[in-house]
Amino acid sequence: MSPNAAQLLARRLDELALVTDEPARITRTFLSPAMHRANALVAGWMNEVGLKTRIDSVGNLIGRLEASSPRALAKPKTLLLGSHLDTVRDAGRFDGPLGVLLPIVALAELRRRGIALPFAVEVLGFSEEEGVRFSSAYLGSKGYSGQLRASDLKHRDAKNLSVREALATNAKPFALPKPAHRQSNLLGYIEVHIEQGPVLENEKLAVGVVSAIAGQTRGRLTFRGKAGHAGTTPMALRRDALAGAAELVLFAESLARKTPPLVATVGTLTVSPGAPNVIPGEVTLSLDVRHPRDAARRTALARLFAHAKKIASARQLTCDWQATQDNGAVACSAPLTALLAQSVRAVQSRSLALVSGAGHDAVVMSALTPVAMLFVRCRDGLSHHPDEFASPRDLDVALRVAVDFLERLAQQNPA
Repeated sequence: MSPNAAQLLARRLDELALVTDEPARITRTFLSPAMHRANALVAGWMNEVGLKTRIDSVGNLIGRLEASSPRALAKPKTLLLGSHLDTVRDAGRFDGPLGVLLPIVALAELRRRGIALPFAVEVLGFSEEEGVRFSSAYLGSKGYSGQLRASDLKHRDAKNLSVREALATNAKPFALPKPAHRQSNLLGYIEVHIEQGPVLENEKLAVGVVSAIAGQTRGRLTFRGKAGHAGTTPMALRRDALAGAAELVLFAESLARKTPPLVATVGTLTVSPGAPNVIPGEVTLSLDVRHPRDAARRTALARLFAHAKKIASARQLTCDWQATQDNGAVACSAPLTALLAQSVRAVQSRSLALVSGAGHDAVVMSALTPVAMLFVRCRDGLSHHPDEFASPRDLDVALRVAVDFLERLAQQNPA
Protein backbone atom coordinates (compact mmCIF):
# COMPACT_ATOMS: atom_id res chain seq x y z
CA MET A 1 0.00 0.00 0.00
CA SER A 2 1.29 3.43 -0.89
CA PRO A 3 2.29 5.19 2.35
CA ASN A 4 0.38 8.26 1.19
CA ALA A 5 -2.91 6.53 0.28
CA ALA A 6 -4.63 7.01 3.63
CA GLN A 7 -3.45 10.62 3.82
CA LEU A 8 -4.81 11.23 0.33
CA LEU A 9 -8.16 9.77 1.35
CA ALA A 10 -8.27 11.94 4.48
CA ARG A 11 -7.41 15.08 2.49
CA ARG A 12 -10.15 14.38 -0.03
CA LEU A 13 -12.69 13.83 2.72
CA ASP A 14 -11.65 17.21 4.13
CA GLU A 15 -11.91 18.86 0.73
CA LEU A 16 -15.34 17.42 0.03
CA ALA A 17 -16.50 18.63 3.45
CA LEU A 18 -16.02 22.21 2.24
CA VAL A 19 -18.77 21.66 -0.35
CA THR A 20 -21.93 22.61 1.51
CA ASP A 21 -25.26 24.38 1.18
CA GLU A 22 -24.86 26.08 4.57
CA PRO A 23 -21.93 28.22 5.69
CA ALA A 24 -19.77 26.92 8.56
CA ARG A 25 -21.36 23.47 8.61
CA ILE A 26 -21.66 20.46 6.29
CA THR A 27 -25.08 20.13 4.67
CA ARG A 28 -25.72 18.61 1.25
CA THR A 29 -29.26 17.60 0.35
CA PHE A 30 -30.84 15.92 -2.66
CA LEU A 31 -30.23 17.83 -5.95
CA SER A 32 -29.07 20.94 -4.09
CA PRO A 33 -26.40 23.27 -5.53
CA ALA A 34 -23.84 21.73 -3.17
CA MET A 35 -24.71 18.23 -4.37
CA HIS A 36 -24.05 19.28 -7.97
CA ARG A 37 -20.68 20.75 -6.93
CA ALA A 38 -19.84 17.60 -4.96
CA ASN A 39 -20.57 15.44 -7.98
CA ALA A 40 -18.26 17.57 -10.13
CA LEU A 41 -15.44 17.40 -7.57
CA VAL A 42 -15.66 13.64 -7.03
CA ALA A 43 -16.05 13.02 -10.77
CA GLY A 44 -12.68 14.70 -11.25
CA TRP A 45 -11.06 12.27 -8.81
CA MET A 46 -12.74 9.36 -10.58
CA ASN A 47 -11.42 10.56 -13.94
CA GLU A 48 -7.87 10.66 -12.56
CA VAL A 49 -8.07 6.91 -11.93
CA GLY A 50 -9.45 6.17 -15.38
CA LEU A 51 -13.15 5.91 -14.55
CA LYS A 52 -15.62 7.26 -17.08
CA THR A 53 -18.24 9.31 -15.29
CA ARG A 54 -21.85 10.22 -15.80
CA ILE A 55 -24.81 11.57 -13.83
CA ASP A 56 -28.02 9.60 -14.12
CA SER A 57 -31.60 10.92 -14.12
CA VAL A 58 -31.87 10.96 -10.32
CA GLY A 59 -28.56 12.75 -9.77
CA ASN A 60 -26.38 9.74 -8.93
CA LEU A 61 -22.68 10.04 -9.80
CA ILE A 62 -21.46 6.88 -11.56
CA GLY A 63 -17.83 6.17 -12.41
CA ARG A 64 -17.15 3.06 -14.50
CA LEU A 65 -13.91 1.16 -15.06
CA GLU A 66 -14.19 -1.52 -17.71
CA ALA A 67 -12.87 -5.05 -17.31
CA SER A 68 -9.28 -5.61 -18.37
CA SER A 69 -9.54 -8.50 -20.83
CA PRO A 70 -11.31 -8.80 -24.20
CA ARG A 71 -13.00 -12.00 -23.04
CA ALA A 72 -14.40 -10.25 -19.97
CA LEU A 73 -15.58 -7.36 -22.11
CA ALA A 74 -17.53 -9.77 -24.32
CA LYS A 75 -19.56 -10.97 -21.34
CA PRO A 76 -19.13 -8.27 -18.73
CA LYS A 77 -19.61 -8.74 -15.03
CA THR A 78 -19.69 -5.66 -12.85
CA LEU A 79 -18.85 -5.09 -9.20
CA LEU A 80 -20.58 -2.12 -7.57
CA LEU A 81 -18.79 -0.08 -4.88
CA GLY A 82 -20.22 3.00 -3.27
CA SER A 83 -22.34 4.91 -0.80
CA HIS A 84 -24.04 8.33 -0.68
CA LEU A 85 -22.76 11.87 -1.10
CA ASP A 86 -25.69 13.65 0.56
CA THR A 87 -25.57 14.43 4.30
CA VAL A 88 -27.75 15.22 7.26
CA ARG A 89 -27.79 18.85 8.38
CA ASP A 90 -24.63 19.89 10.25
CA ALA A 91 -23.03 16.57 9.37
CA GLY A 92 -19.65 14.98 9.80
CA ARG A 93 -17.37 14.30 6.84
CA PHE A 94 -17.25 10.49 6.86
CA ASP A 95 -20.83 9.20 6.82
CA GLY A 96 -21.48 8.38 3.16
CA PRO A 97 -18.52 10.02 1.42
CA LEU A 98 -16.07 7.50 2.91
CA GLY A 99 -17.77 4.73 0.93
CA VAL A 100 -17.43 6.70 -2.31
CA LEU A 101 -13.91 8.07 -1.96
CA LEU A 102 -12.23 4.98 -0.48
CA PRO A 103 -12.93 2.80 -3.56
CA ILE A 104 -11.42 5.48 -5.80
CA VAL A 105 -8.19 5.47 -3.79
CA ALA A 106 -8.21 1.65 -3.67
CA LEU A 107 -8.52 1.46 -7.46
CA ALA A 108 -5.65 3.93 -7.77
CA GLU A 109 -3.54 1.62 -5.59
CA LEU A 110 -4.34 -1.35 -7.83
CA ARG A 111 -3.33 0.66 -10.88
CA ARG A 112 -0.08 1.69 -9.15
CA ARG A 113 0.68 -2.01 -8.62
CA GLY A 114 -0.14 -2.81 -12.24
CA ILE A 115 -3.09 -5.04 -11.25
CA ALA A 116 -5.95 -5.13 -13.76
CA LEU A 117 -9.32 -6.52 -12.72
CA PRO A 118 -11.08 -9.15 -14.86
CA PHE A 119 -14.48 -7.56 -14.13
CA ALA A 120 -15.85 -4.06 -14.53
CA VAL A 121 -16.23 -1.78 -11.52
CA GLU A 122 -18.73 0.99 -10.95
CA VAL A 123 -18.13 3.44 -8.12
CA LEU A 124 -21.45 4.96 -7.08
CA GLY A 125 -22.06 8.26 -5.33
CA PHE A 126 -25.77 8.13 -4.56
CA SER A 127 -27.59 11.44 -4.64
CA GLU A 128 -29.82 10.81 -1.62
CA GLU A 129 -29.82 8.42 1.31
CA GLU A 130 -30.44 10.46 4.43
CA GLY A 131 -34.06 11.51 3.78
CA VAL A 132 -33.45 15.11 4.86
CA ARG A 133 -35.11 17.10 2.09
CA PHE A 134 -38.18 14.94 1.45
CA SER A 135 -38.33 12.80 4.64
CA SER A 136 -38.00 9.75 2.39
CA ALA A 137 -34.63 8.05 2.20
CA TYR A 138 -32.80 6.09 -0.53
CA LEU A 139 -34.05 8.09 -3.51
CA GLY A 140 -30.63 7.70 -5.17
CA SER A 141 -30.24 3.94 -4.78
CA LYS A 142 -33.93 3.38 -5.53
CA GLY A 143 -33.45 5.19 -8.83
CA TYR A 144 -30.27 3.28 -9.70
CA SER A 145 -31.81 -0.10 -8.91
CA GLY A 146 -35.13 0.60 -10.64
CA GLN A 147 -37.14 0.68 -7.41
CA LEU A 148 -38.25 4.31 -7.50
CA ARG A 149 -42.06 4.38 -7.54
CA ALA A 150 -44.71 6.94 -8.38
CA SER A 151 -45.51 7.16 -4.65
CA ASP A 152 -41.90 8.28 -3.97
CA LEU A 153 -42.36 11.17 -6.39
CA LYS A 154 -45.25 12.64 -4.37
CA HIS A 155 -43.23 13.55 -1.27
CA ARG A 156 -42.75 17.30 -0.83
CA ASP A 157 -40.00 19.38 0.73
CA ALA A 158 -40.28 22.43 3.01
CA LYS A 159 -40.90 24.64 -0.04
CA ASN A 160 -43.75 22.34 -1.16
CA LEU A 161 -41.75 21.12 -4.15
CA SER A 162 -42.38 17.47 -4.94
CA VAL A 163 -39.72 14.88 -5.72
CA ARG A 164 -41.11 14.67 -9.25
CA GLU A 165 -40.83 18.43 -9.72
CA ALA A 166 -37.27 18.44 -8.38
CA LEU A 167 -36.27 15.59 -10.68
CA ALA A 168 -37.88 17.29 -13.67
CA THR A 169 -35.45 20.18 -13.22
CA ASN A 170 -32.54 17.69 -13.20
CA ALA A 171 -33.54 15.48 -16.14
CA LYS A 172 -35.96 16.63 -18.83
CA PRO A 173 -38.20 14.85 -19.46
CA PHE A 174 -38.10 12.70 -16.32
CA ALA A 175 -39.36 9.11 -16.34
CA LEU A 176 -39.09 6.48 -13.63
CA PRO A 177 -35.72 4.78 -14.28
CA LYS A 178 -35.23 1.11 -14.98
CA PRO A 179 -32.52 -0.89 -13.15
CA ALA A 180 -29.04 0.14 -14.23
CA HIS A 181 -28.06 -3.54 -14.66
CA ARG A 182 -29.51 -6.98 -15.00
CA GLN A 183 -28.96 -9.01 -11.86
CA SER A 184 -27.14 -11.68 -13.84
CA ASN A 185 -24.51 -9.13 -14.90
CA LEU A 186 -23.54 -8.16 -11.35
CA LEU A 187 -21.05 -9.64 -8.89
CA GLY A 188 -22.46 -7.69 -5.96
CA TYR A 189 -22.48 -4.36 -4.13
CA ILE A 190 -19.88 -3.50 -1.46
CA GLU A 191 -20.31 -0.53 0.86
CA VAL A 192 -17.67 0.85 3.24
CA HIS A 193 -19.10 2.96 6.06
CA ILE A 194 -18.18 4.23 9.49
CA GLU A 195 -19.69 2.00 12.16
CA GLN A 196 -21.85 4.73 13.78
CA GLY A 197 -21.56 2.78 17.01
CA PRO A 198 -19.05 1.93 19.78
CA VAL A 199 -18.44 -1.81 19.26
CA LEU A 200 -15.25 -1.66 17.17
CA GLU A 201 -13.76 0.94 19.49
CA ASN A 202 -14.62 -1.21 22.50
CA GLU A 203 -13.03 -4.25 20.81
CA LYS A 204 -9.96 -2.22 19.77
CA LEU A 205 -10.46 -3.11 16.10
CA ALA A 206 -10.14 -0.81 13.09
CA VAL A 207 -12.72 -2.55 10.92
CA GLY A 208 -15.46 -5.17 11.09
CA VAL A 209 -17.77 -6.99 8.71
CA VAL A 210 -21.54 -6.43 8.69
CA SER A 211 -23.67 -9.56 8.86
CA ALA A 212 -27.11 -7.91 8.65
CA ILE A 213 -28.89 -4.55 8.59
CA ALA A 214 -31.84 -3.84 10.86
CA GLY A 215 -35.28 -3.20 9.39
CA GLN A 216 -36.57 0.35 9.57
CA THR A 217 -39.93 2.11 9.40
CA ARG A 218 -40.11 5.87 9.15
CA GLY A 219 -43.10 8.16 8.82
CA ARG A 220 -45.22 11.03 10.13
CA LEU A 221 -47.89 10.81 12.82
CA THR A 222 -50.30 13.76 13.04
CA PHE A 223 -52.48 14.66 16.03
CA ARG A 224 -55.31 17.12 15.39
CA GLY A 225 -57.21 18.93 18.10
CA LYS A 226 -58.48 22.49 18.27
CA ALA A 227 -56.49 25.70 18.50
CA GLY A 228 -57.65 28.20 21.08
CA HIS A 229 -56.65 31.14 23.21
CA ALA A 230 -54.02 30.21 25.79
CA GLY A 231 -55.51 32.56 28.38
CA THR A 232 -59.23 32.06 28.00
CA THR A 233 -59.66 28.33 27.30
CA PRO A 234 -60.02 26.31 30.53
CA MET A 235 -57.68 23.36 30.87
CA ALA A 236 -60.53 20.86 31.12
CA LEU A 237 -61.94 22.01 27.77
CA ARG A 238 -58.73 21.95 25.77
CA ARG A 239 -57.97 19.64 22.83
CA ASP A 240 -54.21 20.19 22.86
CA ALA A 241 -52.51 18.30 20.02
CA LEU A 242 -49.01 18.94 21.38
CA ALA A 243 -49.84 17.47 24.79
CA GLY A 244 -51.05 14.34 23.02
CA ALA A 245 -47.90 14.18 20.90
CA ALA A 246 -45.75 14.59 24.02
CA GLU A 247 -47.43 11.55 25.57
CA LEU A 248 -46.60 9.46 22.52
CA VAL A 249 -42.97 10.63 22.48
CA LEU A 250 -42.50 9.40 26.04
CA PHE A 251 -44.36 6.15 25.32
CA ALA A 252 -42.10 5.45 22.32
CA GLU A 253 -39.01 5.99 24.46
CA SER A 254 -40.37 3.76 27.25
CA LEU A 255 -41.35 0.97 24.86
CA ALA A 256 -37.92 0.89 23.22
CA ARG A 257 -36.12 0.93 26.57
CA LYS A 258 -38.16 -2.05 27.75
CA THR A 259 -37.69 -4.13 24.58
CA PRO A 260 -34.08 -3.98 23.36
CA PRO A 261 -32.67 -4.05 20.72
CA LEU A 262 -35.70 -2.05 19.51
CA VAL A 263 -34.96 1.64 18.95
CA ALA A 264 -37.64 4.29 18.47
CA THR A 265 -36.94 7.96 17.78
CA VAL A 266 -39.03 11.11 17.40
CA GLY A 267 -36.70 13.51 15.65
CA THR A 268 -38.98 16.37 14.61
CA LEU A 269 -42.17 18.07 15.80
CA THR A 270 -44.11 20.53 13.64
CA VAL A 271 -46.55 22.55 15.74
CA SER A 272 -49.44 24.55 14.29
CA PRO A 273 -50.30 27.37 14.54
CA GLY A 274 -47.03 27.69 16.47
CA ALA A 275 -47.67 30.81 18.58
CA PRO A 276 -46.78 31.13 22.29
CA ASN A 277 -50.30 32.25 23.24
CA VAL A 278 -52.24 29.69 21.17
CA ILE A 279 -53.10 26.12 22.12
CA PRO A 280 -51.56 23.83 19.48
CA GLY A 281 -54.29 22.59 17.19
CA GLU A 282 -52.18 20.25 15.05
CA VAL A 283 -48.85 18.52 15.60
CA THR A 284 -46.96 16.28 13.19
CA LEU A 285 -44.12 14.22 14.59
CA SER A 286 -41.59 12.05 12.80
CA LEU A 287 -41.28 8.48 14.01
CA ASP A 288 -38.35 6.16 13.25
CA VAL A 289 -38.56 2.55 14.46
CA ARG A 290 -35.85 -0.09 13.91
CA HIS A 291 -35.20 -3.71 14.90
CA PRO A 292 -33.04 -6.54 13.49
CA ARG A 293 -36.17 -8.76 13.30
CA ASP A 294 -39.06 -7.61 11.14
CA ALA A 295 -41.73 -9.32 13.26
CA ALA A 296 -40.55 -7.48 16.38
CA ARG A 297 -40.52 -4.17 14.51
CA ARG A 298 -44.07 -4.70 13.26
CA THR A 299 -45.25 -5.60 16.76
CA ALA A 300 -43.70 -2.42 18.15
CA LEU A 301 -45.36 -0.33 15.47
CA ALA A 302 -48.74 -1.88 16.24
CA ARG A 303 -48.32 -1.01 19.92
CA LEU A 304 -47.29 2.54 19.09
CA PHE A 305 -50.26 3.09 16.80
CA ALA A 306 -52.68 1.57 19.31
CA HIS A 307 -51.33 3.86 22.03
CA ALA A 308 -51.59 6.88 19.72
CA LYS A 309 -55.29 6.10 19.16
CA LYS A 310 -55.79 5.68 22.90
CA ILE A 311 -54.21 9.08 23.53
CA ALA A 312 -56.33 10.66 20.81
CA SER A 313 -59.53 9.20 22.20
CA ALA A 314 -58.79 10.33 25.75
CA ARG A 315 -57.93 13.87 24.63
CA GLN A 316 -60.64 14.23 21.96
CA LEU A 317 -58.06 14.35 19.18
CA THR A 318 -57.76 12.60 15.86
CA CYS A 319 -54.58 10.97 14.64
CA ASP A 320 -53.35 9.55 11.37
CA TRP A 321 -50.15 7.93 10.11
CA GLN A 322 -48.26 8.39 6.84
CA ALA A 323 -45.38 6.00 6.21
CA THR A 324 -42.51 7.50 4.22
CA GLN A 325 -40.16 4.52 4.40
CA ASP A 326 -40.51 0.84 5.24
CA ASN A 327 -37.55 -1.49 4.77
CA GLY A 328 -37.23 -5.03 6.01
CA ALA A 329 -34.12 -6.37 7.69
CA VAL A 330 -31.41 -7.36 5.21
CA ALA A 331 -28.99 -10.26 5.54
CA CYS A 332 -25.67 -9.61 3.85
CA SER A 333 -24.43 -12.06 1.22
CA ALA A 334 -22.76 -15.04 2.87
CA PRO A 335 -20.13 -15.60 0.12
CA LEU A 336 -19.19 -11.92 -0.22
CA THR A 337 -19.17 -11.45 3.55
CA ALA A 338 -16.95 -14.51 4.02
CA LEU A 339 -14.51 -13.22 1.40
CA LEU A 340 -14.49 -9.79 3.02
CA ALA A 341 -13.83 -11.41 6.40
CA GLN A 342 -10.82 -13.22 4.91
CA SER A 343 -9.42 -9.88 3.82
CA VAL A 344 -10.05 -8.39 7.26
CA ARG A 345 -8.21 -11.27 8.94
CA ALA A 346 -5.35 -10.91 6.48
CA VAL A 347 -4.91 -7.26 7.48
CA GLN A 348 -5.82 -7.06 11.19
CA SER A 349 -5.82 -10.78 12.20
CA ARG A 350 -9.34 -10.77 13.67
CA SER A 351 -12.69 -10.29 11.95
CA LEU A 352 -15.72 -9.25 13.99
CA ALA A 353 -19.30 -9.64 12.70
CA LEU A 354 -21.62 -6.71 13.39
CA VAL A 355 -25.34 -6.00 12.93
CA SER A 356 -26.03 -2.49 11.62
CA GLY A 357 -28.76 -0.58 13.42
CA ALA A 358 -28.45 2.20 10.86
CA GLY A 359 -29.92 1.98 7.38
CA HIS A 360 -27.65 2.08 4.33
CA ASP A 361 -27.95 2.08 0.55
CA ALA A 362 -27.09 -1.62 0.78
CA VAL A 363 -30.66 -2.16 2.04
CA VAL A 364 -32.09 -1.03 -1.29
CA MET A 365 -29.29 -2.50 -3.40
CA SER A 366 -29.91 -5.95 -1.90
CA ALA A 367 -32.99 -6.24 -4.13
CA LEU A 368 -30.74 -5.88 -7.20
CA THR A 369 -27.63 -7.83 -6.20
CA PRO A 370 -25.93 -9.52 -3.22
CA VAL A 371 -24.48 -6.99 -0.77
CA ALA A 372 -21.68 -6.85 1.78
CA MET A 373 -20.49 -4.07 4.09
CA LEU A 374 -17.27 -3.13 5.84
CA PHE A 375 -17.53 -0.98 8.96
CA VAL A 376 -14.71 1.37 9.99
CA ARG A 377 -14.20 2.38 13.62
CA CYS A 378 -15.37 5.89 14.47
CA ARG A 379 -14.32 7.76 17.58
CA ASP A 380 -16.83 7.43 20.45
CA GLY A 381 -19.22 5.75 18.02
CA LEU A 382 -20.28 9.23 16.95
CA SER A 383 -22.00 9.97 13.64
CA HIS A 384 -24.44 12.50 12.16
CA HIS A 385 -22.37 15.07 14.01
CA PRO A 386 -19.54 17.47 13.02
CA ASP A 387 -17.15 15.63 15.36
CA GLU A 388 -17.45 12.19 13.73
CA PHE A 389 -13.95 10.93 13.07
CA ALA A 390 -12.09 7.94 11.65
CA SER A 391 -8.33 8.04 12.11
CA PRO A 392 -5.85 7.92 9.20
CA ARG A 393 -4.52 4.67 10.70
CA ASP A 394 -7.98 3.08 10.52
CA LEU A 395 -8.50 4.46 7.01
CA ASP A 396 -5.25 2.74 6.04
CA VAL A 397 -6.53 -0.58 7.40
CA ALA A 398 -9.80 -0.16 5.52
CA LEU A 399 -7.94 0.61 2.29
CA ARG A 400 -5.73 -2.45 2.72
CA VAL A 401 -8.80 -4.61 3.27
CA ALA A 402 -10.53 -3.17 0.19
CA VAL A 403 -7.49 -3.80 -2.04
CA ASP A 404 -7.05 -7.32 -0.68
CA PHE A 405 -10.76 -8.04 -1.23
CA LEU A 406 -10.64 -6.85 -4.84
CA GLU A 407 -7.61 -9.09 -5.49
CA ARG A 408 -9.33 -12.11 -3.92
CA LEU A 409 -12.51 -11.46 -5.89
CA ALA A 410 -10.46 -11.23 -9.08
CA GLN A 411 -8.93 -14.62 -8.33
CA GLN A 412 -12.41 -16.10 -7.89
CA ASN A 413 -13.69 -14.54 -11.11
CA PRO A 414 -10.90 -14.89 -13.71
CA ALA A 415 -11.54 -13.66 -17.23
